[in-house]
Amino acid sequence: MSPRPENPPRTGRSPRTGRGAARTGTRGPAAPAASRTAVRPRPGPDDLRRTFEAVPPRTCDDDQPFADSWWGRAWVAALESLSMDEGRLSRGRTYADSGKVAAITVTPGRVVAYVHGSRPRPYRCELRLRTLTDPDWDTFLDEVAARPGHLAALLAKEMPHSLVDTAAAAGIGLLPAADDLDPDCTCPDHGWPCKHVAALCYQMARLLDADPFVLLLLRGRGERELLEELGRRNAAHSAKERPAKPDTPSVPAAEVLTGRFLPPLPAPLPVPPHPAQPPSYPGPPGARDPLALDHLATDAAVRAHALLTTGLDPLAGLTPWQDAVRLAASRHTAGLTATTRALYRELAYATGRTTTDLARAVAAWRQGGAEGLAVLETPWDPPAGPFDRARPALAAAGFPRFHPWHNHLTHPGGTLQLRFGHDGRWYGYESEPGEDDWWPRAAPDSDPVSALMELGG
Repeated sequence: MSPRPENPPRTGRSPRTGRGAARTGTRGPAAPAASRTAVRPRPGPDDLRRTFEAVPPRTCDDDQPFADSWWGRAWVAALESLSMDEGRLSRGRTYADSGKVAAITVTPGRVVAYVHGSRPRPYRCELRLRTLTDPDWDTFLDEVAARPGHLAALLAKEMPHSLVDTAAAAGIGLLPAADDLDPDCTCPDHGWPCKHVAALCYQMARLLDADPFVLLLLRGRGERELLEELGRRNAAHSAKERPAKPDTPSVPAAEVLTGRFLPPLPAPLPVPPHPAQPPSYPGPPGARDPLALDHLATDAAVRAHALLTTGLDPLAGLTPWQDAVRLAASRHTAGLTATTRALYRELAYATGRTTTDLARAVAAWRQGGAEGLAVLETPWDPPAGPFDRARPALAAAGFPRFHPWHNHLTHPGGTLQLRFGHDGRWYGYESEPGEDDWWPRAAPDSDPVSALMELGG
């Protein structure tokens, strides 16, 4: 721990003889905590110098004490025990109440501020306080770290009686006594202390009230340094107090593994003949649609069953749109129920399509799976072969001349259409006359005539 600088020599006036007995009381009951004035410190270059902005004038009654906390009142008592002149103390209180004390700077062992008096130029007031030695600090910090309650109180900006009593029992005085304070002022008044120093002391009580670390800074250590040191010592105490881990008997790994044979794994369970049905899902208010959950669970069971029986994932390679169509197509209902319509809306919204697009795609999927959806959405140019032989076959069967376009053959009436798929099958489509709104109909067939007959052509 680095050595601390020596205390500055006391240059203030010598105390007058015949000083009255020390006053230990305060001037009335403590004000409620809500009446404390928040004092904001200015940012300083280091932890050993804190400058507080001028404390605003008080708005409470003169009978209210300057400090709410007991340690703040102890500071006031030490000040008032310095003086036999109640008049100077009263004028000091008036100066403090009226906001005549400018910014206050606190450093180890010293408080400095300018106080406005009757003259235009303010007076420089200084109050010195003995700092603690390094051994004193070691003792104090050990006592605080050994008692978690003391540390918690400091972190909460509190200074309980027990903390001060613990320090006093170790021979360390945190709160000042009357002979600890050494005032000095540039005014011509030779009072001990003068009214300007008294005003500074009263305002210091308000600073101590809000933050007891100001007192510890006066005694020689800054808040950041104290908290870091207390953290280290608290960790050391916690490590000492932590119960030792019991010895765990150990066995060399070679003794355990040598000559040990694991039994073979049991044979896998047989695959069920079909996917099981999911449980019944409740439908409390605000919960997901139980029918939608049932649909997803059933779909997952079907997919798992396919993986077990074939080793292949039936959804591998599907795009989100294709999977949405597959999900909707797997919900077989007699007409579009409210639940099915809700499912269609959610799937269409998730894929950026309309419900009509989804319904048409579902019809194509039910017609021929992924290939049926491809026939619906992607025209292509078949090579020479079955597609070219389809029109003569249809003409030989007595059908009118169909119009070709890519892989489509359209009836001249505009209501029937055959589409040739990559799988070599013909997919039938129907449309209202003059609408050009084609919907998949009937099962696909490798023979164009049979596929057209399925459409009722």
